[in-house]
Amino acid sequence: MINYKKSLVFLLLPLSVCFSSCGSHCEVVNYEVPKEAVCTLSFFGNKYEAANVKVIEDIINGYMEQNQDISVTYESIRGSGYFDALSNKEQTGNLDDIFMVDHDTALEFANNESLADLSELVEYVPFSDSMLSQMTSGDGSIYWVPATVSAFGLYCNLDLLHKHGQKVPQTLEEWKEVCAYFVSKGITPIVANNDISLKTIVVAVGFYPFYEAGLQQEVFDKINGGEEKLSSYLSDGFALLREFCDEGFIDPAQALKTEKIADDLELFVQGESPFMLTGVWAAGMVKGMKPDFAFRVVPYPVREDGSVLVINPDVRLSVAAQGENEALAKDFAGYFLKSENLWRLADNQSSFCPLDDQYEPSLAEVQEIAEIYKKQEPVIGSDSHMQFPVWELLTDASQRLLAGKEFGELMEWMDAQVVKDGE
Repeated sequence: MINYKKSLVFLLLPLSVCFSSCGSHCEVVNYEVPKEAVCTLSFFGNKYEAANVKVIEDIINGYMEQNQDISVTYESIRGSGYFDALSNKEQTGNLDDIFMVDHDTALEFANNESLADLSELVEYVPFSDSMLSQMTSGDGSIYWVPATVSAFGLYCNLDLLHKHGQKVPQTLEEWKEVCAYFVSKGITPIVANNDISLKTIVVAVGFYPFYEAGLQQEVFDKINGGEEKLSSYLSDGFALLREFCDEGFIDPAQALKTEKIADDLELFVQGESPFMLTGVWAAGMVKGMKPDFAFRVVPYPVREDGSVLVINPDVRLSVAAQGENEALAKDFAGYFLKSENLWRLADNQSSFCPLDDQYEPSLAEVQEIAEIYKKQEPVIGSDSHMQFPVWELLTDASQRLLAGKEFGELMEWMDAQVVKDGE
């Protein structure tokens, strides 16, 4: 590759340059552009927090220092608006060179032949076997690669629990007893958001038994093929959520309007509720908000004899198929996947590394999660063996439950969506 040494200029573009489908959530968080660069790669992602973006910037800068005839721009949109914008780009033929996907968008885009095969990258990256099984499609192609493995957990306000003579729950019965105690004191014990809080509890309850037995692919194949219903596995999880709402452990009206990694964190750091359900990656954000109490994040205590850890491959990178910069985009993705880059990104997000190594997050508040991750077979919230948009489906189902949808009708509706998407 021709090497031109260029000076860098740093630009922060105004919100007005964003396309209209972004809405009010659109932010251009960083652009670093060499003057007269031979080629510019566009990178679109949903990581917008300043600390996350700083790590991504550093990775981009490292790549540009080695390839000074290439510039890389990074644009980010906050919240669910990101995937709306990403779908709009795909439908209009305007996908960026590199972008972040989730289970549902990867499934849709692969079916539309919009994603490049990244199998060649995997030959040089020591991914763990569990992550390899997730990213490999039915035809053997690889359309996305994970940069982190996220987890979900129960945030516990240790000072508030201690003040009331309560302990961090280890089992479902203990959790219910602690929650009932706080309800008796006029306190809603669990802060929950309208997205990942509820659906990850549902999959923890419903999927753990066959994950523990190593039967997940067999079960998901039957659901995909219509031999079994999704509700036959998840009804117990939804029933537990309904019980938590009925008992006052969760305020459904409050949860329905509580946005993840925003409203929920603000509510929790007020120190009035002992628990919060959300992603472990928010632990650093919570600590940065300087709450006046100590906290710890633990796996979901939803079993009679213990807890369940729910994870997801996260920061999933894809490359646009047949784009003019496809080869360079793959080269950048390969650089992004260097061990030192993934370790730093994972630690920044209190997450795990997708590589076959012994890395674990350094944040003290998530060490119990890290220990369980090494010992227990975790449940994957949006397992790639599910050939339907499960992540969005479970969000919708959870919100319908919060809104008071009749339970039987809710389960029938959910099963109908799986059949519809499988047709």
